[in-house]
Amino acid sequence: MRVVYHAEGIVDAHLVKDALENAGIPAFVNGEYLIGGMGQLPARDFISVSVPEIYAEDAGPVVREISEMLQAPLAPEAESGSAAAPVPPLRLRPATT
Repeated sequence: MRVVYHAEGIVDAHLVKDALENAGIPAFVNGEYLIGGMGQLPARDFISVSVPEIYAEDAGPVVREISEMLQAPLAPEAESGSAAAPVPPLRLRPATT
């Protein structure tokens, strides 16, 4: 196994894992259960994404693409003066018993 991505958190680790799997590359999140032992302390360099050795070269472009997307500004349209579309309110259904 080769580590192809060092994650900042569990969310971006799973985004990278999902992107790799969508590209047909088996991927695994390592260390996701270790962060629970840290409590409220910031955990760094515990979470990573790895792939089998034979897929390491194929994983590079996918990881770079998703990394760029994760680092991109959230709303580039807002910088150019156009407003982003409003998000509709969340409508919850009442629980049935």
